[in-house]
Amino acid sequence: MLDNLTQRLAKVVKTMRGEARLTETNTAEMLREVRLALLEADVALPAVREFIANVKQKALGEEVIASLTPGQALVGVVQRELASLMGADLGPEASQLNFATQPPAIILMAGLQGAGKTTTVGKLAKYLREQKKKKVLTVSTDVYRPAAIGQLQTVTEQVGADFFPSLTTDKPVDIALAALDFAKRHYHDVLIIDTAGRLGIDEAMMHEITAVHAAVKPIETLFVVDAMLGQDAINTAKAFNDALPLTGIVLTKLDGDARGGAALSVRHITGKPIKFAGVGEKLDGLEAFDPSRMANRILGMGDILALVEEAQKGVDVAAAQDLAQKIKSGGKFDLNDFKSQLGQMKKMGGMSSLMDKLPAQFQQAASAANMGQAEKSVRRMEGMINAMTAQERAKPELIKASRKRRIAIGAGVQVQEVNRMLSQFDQMQSMMKKLKSGGMMKMMRSMKGMMPGLK
Repeated sequence: MLDNLTQRLAKVVKTMRGEARLTETNTAEMLREVRLALLEADVALPAVREFIANVKQKALGEEVIASLTPGQALVGVVQRELASLMGADLGPEASQLNFATQPPAIILMAGLQGAGKTTTVGKLAKYLREQKKKKVLTVSTDVYRPAAIGQLQTVTEQVGADFFPSLTTDKPVDIALAALDFAKRHYHDVLIIDTAGRLGIDEAMMHEITAVHAAVKPIETLFVVDAMLGQDAINTAKAFNDALPLTGIVLTKLDGDARGGAALSVRHITGKPIKFAGVGEKLDGLEAFDPSRMANRILGMGDILALVEEAQKGVDVAAAQDLAQKIKSGGKFDLNDFKSQLGQMKKMGGMSSLMDKLPAQFQQAASAANMGQAEKSVRRMEGMINAMTAQERAKPELIKASRKRRIAIGAGVQVQEVNRMLSQFDQMQSMMKKLKSGGMMKMMRSMKGMMPGLK
């Protein structure tokens, strides 16, 4: 997202090396590049103007600390203003959901069709159940889109929340009130209402959603917007903000290849905080939005905190401790352990997701290593291990030519790929031995051979 802005800033930092302080001349050069990058990223013109004016005011004449170059100092100003543009000035409480009401706390989801509302309801239900320990009920008032009610039921069941059934012949307000009554009687903490969307904004749609809002009086009204909409997101946000008392924004599809300007525009247009960011199709792909951390990612500084959080959520601590104890006590690292490590990495979103949260220099190295090919290789390796017998996984040394041919046929790959996978396993096994003997530096050097392109 906003890769172009990252590249332009890196270029300007290089050109400003050697300058003693930030002046009107060198600041103007930097701001011109930033302005162009923001406009190319589909950021709304009013937001760009305000942003550039604020950066210019705060950057001019700022003394450069001995440990920083003027370019780095200016990037610091840009980072703070980016965070402010996305809501950092509203304070950390603004991005939190409000539950200060008599249960159930009602969350109304609004947005156009195709923005990802129904999937986001499932993701939010999962987030509230697992992170906030809430008892969640979902309901769909979308009586127009074919299979909308069934889709919500499916995702709700997948995340383990409760679902209130409705019919396409029912009226949206009646559905919402019946769900609220059910939630009260069954002691639910949260009721999430999925509303109907349209391909475009129309009067009937706005009248219907305002009627539902008036009937249930939600404590949170979240506007779900597709980050790939570009300038259209701004018009949509303004229309919904005029019709409803929005309390927050959920940005979806931030992992797409769009220019991403909606992330910087919608908060500015509505004045409402961005509360969540949706990434990927999986139901755990919802992140609590942090403006400062998002600004770091946009500027190529990475988001190590998000990486740590992914590790905490995805890593099976008990399995990791068992493996550590096995290696420490002299046990051999086998193909079952190797497969387990591949699975842990997939739970954390795969290599692409992990690299996206690392600083730019690591991402450049990963790009050279071709992350797409690496992800494909991981899936193939899992397939090859699955094609082995239990004995072969426990004792890889048994795998000779005839067994390799059988494994290759079972996994649908060439024998050469089986050889390559076993070679990578041997390297990992060697690393584990070095880790046991305390040879950390040797282990790090060995890792270079397993990730081509990393220096």
